[in-house]
Amino acid sequence: MLERSGDHDFDYALHEGSPVRVQWHFYGQSELPVAVQTWELPPGGFEGMHAHTENDLPLEEIYIVLDGAGRMRVDEETFDITTGDSVLARAGTSHDLRNTGDGPLKVLVIWGKPGAADYSNFGSAKLAQAAREHGLPAD
Repeated sequence: MLERSGDHDFDYALHEGSPVRVQWHFYGQSELPVAVQTWELPPGGFEGMHAHTENDLPLEEIYIVLDGAGRMRVDEETFDITTGDSVLARAGTSHDLRNTGDGPLKVLVIWGKPGAADYSNFGSAKLAQAAREHGLPAD
């Protein structure tokens, strides 16, 4: 199954922020328990400060910058982010994404309800663990 960039995209104002161009990849087709979206924020665009708590639906979000520059606030920390950077917003944390660049900020956002999954038997999981514990040389 193929979904091309721009298929089924729409403008949406997230959390009282500015309009964002959103593509929800494989909505209604994938059985994974997460949403996978690409967002494109115009220069000056922002998501809006918010939190996903037990009072609504506790969600954890991963933001991966595909292109552009921005600033991400998570609780009291602020991160300047650019292509290739990623930020984790755990359930219950207040967070906001803002485009600080001159061009569009394109991010991959994966979100869902927190839960445990065990991928420890996969070779890539073993290497990821080793890289976090000891660092691995680049090939």
